[in-house]
Amino acid sequence: QVQLVESGGGLVQAGGSLTLSCAASGRTFSSYAMAWFRQAPGKEREFVAAKSWSAGITYYADSAKGRFTISRDNAKNTVYLQMNSLKPEDTAIYYCAAKGSPPYRAVPYDYWGQGTQVTVSS
Repeated sequence: QVQLVESGGGLVQAGGSLTLSCAASGRTFSSYAMAWFRQAPGKEREFVAAKSWSAGITYYADSAKGRFTISRDNAKNTVYLQMNSLKPEDTAIYYCAAKGSPPYRAVPYDYWGQGTQVTVSS
Protein backbone atom coordinates (compact mmCIF):
# COMPACT_ATOMS: atom_id res chain seq x y z
CA GLN A 1 0.00 0.00 0.00
CA VAL A 2 1.01 3.57 -0.71
CA GLN A 3 -0.61 6.53 1.02
CA LEU A 4 -0.51 9.88 -0.74
CA VAL A 5 -1.22 13.27 0.81
CA GLU A 6 -1.30 16.43 -1.29
CA SER A 7 -0.75 19.96 -0.06
CA GLY A 8 -0.03 23.41 -1.41
CA GLY A 9 -3.29 24.25 -3.14
CA GLY A 10 -4.97 27.58 -2.72
CA LEU A 11 -6.24 30.73 -4.36
CA VAL A 12 -3.96 32.60 -6.75
CA GLN A 13 -4.42 35.33 -9.34
CA ALA A 14 -3.99 34.63 -13.01
CA GLY A 15 -0.31 34.75 -13.94
CA GLY A 16 0.75 33.63 -10.49
CA SER A 17 2.48 30.48 -9.31
CA LEU A 18 1.84 27.62 -6.93
CA THR A 19 3.79 24.55 -5.94
CA LEU A 20 1.89 21.42 -5.01
CA SER A 21 3.48 18.69 -2.92
CA CYS A 22 2.55 15.05 -2.52
CA ALA A 23 4.02 13.12 0.37
CA ALA A 24 4.04 9.35 0.02
CA SER A 25 4.29 6.71 2.67
CA GLY A 26 4.08 2.97 2.67
CA ARG A 27 5.81 0.85 0.07
CA THR A 28 9.00 1.86 -1.72
CA PHE A 29 8.28 5.24 -3.20
CA SER A 30 11.10 5.13 -5.69
CA SER A 31 9.61 2.07 -7.40
CA TYR A 32 6.54 3.96 -8.57
CA ALA A 33 5.91 6.43 -11.29
CA MET A 34 4.22 9.50 -9.84
CA ALA A 35 1.69 11.69 -11.58
CA TRP A 36 -0.60 14.63 -11.19
CA PHE A 37 -4.14 14.67 -12.50
CA ARG A 38 -6.81 17.34 -12.15
CA GLN A 39 -10.56 17.53 -12.26
CA ALA A 40 -12.53 20.70 -12.86
CA PRO A 41 -16.21 20.98 -11.96
CA GLY A 42 -18.37 19.13 -14.46
CA LYS A 43 -15.37 17.69 -16.28
CA GLU A 44 -13.57 14.38 -16.33
CA ARG A 45 -10.32 13.87 -14.49
CA GLU A 46 -7.43 14.63 -16.82
CA PHE A 47 -3.74 13.88 -16.89
CA VAL A 48 -1.37 16.76 -16.11
CA ALA A 49 2.14 15.37 -15.66
CA ALA A 50 4.03 12.22 -14.67
CA LYS A 51 7.55 11.24 -13.78
CA SER A 52 8.91 7.74 -14.07
CA TRP A 53 10.26 5.83 -11.10
CA SER A 54 13.80 6.28 -12.28
CA ALA A 55 13.20 10.04 -12.50
CA GLY A 56 14.61 9.90 -15.99
CA ILE A 57 11.48 10.50 -18.01
CA THR A 58 8.75 13.09 -17.63
CA TYR A 59 5.43 13.40 -19.40
CA TYR A 60 3.23 16.46 -19.71
CA ALA A 61 -0.20 17.22 -21.05
CA ASP A 62 -0.15 19.84 -23.77
CA SER A 63 -1.89 22.25 -21.39
CA ALA A 64 0.97 21.91 -18.91
CA LYS A 65 3.98 22.06 -21.22
CA GLY A 66 6.12 25.12 -20.68
CA ARG A 67 4.23 26.18 -17.54
CA PHE A 68 4.28 23.22 -15.15
CA THR A 69 7.23 21.20 -13.88
CA ILE A 70 6.99 17.86 -12.12
CA SER A 71 9.85 16.76 -9.91
CA ARG A 72 10.43 14.19 -7.25
CA ASP A 73 12.69 13.73 -4.27
CA ASN A 74 12.96 10.03 -3.56
CA ALA A 75 14.86 10.69 -0.34
CA LYS A 76 11.88 12.67 0.96
CA ASN A 77 9.25 10.44 -0.67
CA THR A 78 7.74 13.55 -2.19
CA VAL A 79 6.67 14.63 -5.66
CA TYR A 80 6.10 18.25 -6.60
CA LEU A 81 4.22 20.16 -9.24
CA GLN A 82 5.53 23.66 -9.86
CA MET A 83 2.84 25.64 -11.68
CA ASN A 84 3.68 28.97 -13.29
CA SER A 85 1.69 31.41 -15.41
CA LEU A 86 -1.53 30.03 -14.01
CA LYS A 87 -4.77 30.60 -15.88
CA PRO A 88 -8.38 30.52 -14.69
CA GLU A 89 -8.84 27.32 -16.71
CA ASP A 90 -6.27 25.65 -14.44
CA THR A 91 -8.84 25.81 -11.63
CA ALA A 92 -9.47 22.25 -10.47
CA ILE A 93 -8.87 19.72 -7.76
CA TYR A 94 -5.37 18.35 -8.27
CA TYR A 95 -4.70 14.73 -7.42
CA CYS A 96 -1.45 12.92 -6.89
CA ALA A 97 -1.27 9.31 -8.09
CA ALA A 98 1.19 6.42 -8.17
CA LYS A 99 1.56 3.33 -10.32
CA GLY A 100 4.16 0.69 -10.88
CA SER A 101 4.12 0.28 -14.66
CA PRO A 102 3.32 2.22 -17.84
CA PRO A 103 1.45 3.77 -19.51
CA TYR A 104 1.89 6.81 -17.34
CA ARG A 105 -0.30 9.33 -19.14
CA ALA A 106 -3.52 7.46 -18.46
CA VAL A 107 -5.55 5.78 -15.79
CA PRO A 108 -5.78 3.41 -14.13
CA TYR A 109 -3.38 4.37 -11.40
CA ASP A 110 -2.88 2.17 -8.38
CA TYR A 111 -2.99 4.79 -5.63
CA TRP A 112 -4.56 8.23 -5.28
CA GLY A 113 -4.40 11.10 -2.85
CA GLN A 114 -7.44 12.98 -1.60
CA GLY A 115 -6.79 16.02 -3.78
CA THR A 116 -6.02 19.68 -3.20
CA GLN A 117 -8.03 22.59 -4.57
CA VAL A 118 -6.38 25.10 -6.87
CA THR A 119 -8.38 28.19 -7.76
CA VAL A 120 -7.09 30.77 -10.21
CA SER A 121 -8.92 34.07 -10.27
CA SER A 122 -9.05 36.28 -13.34
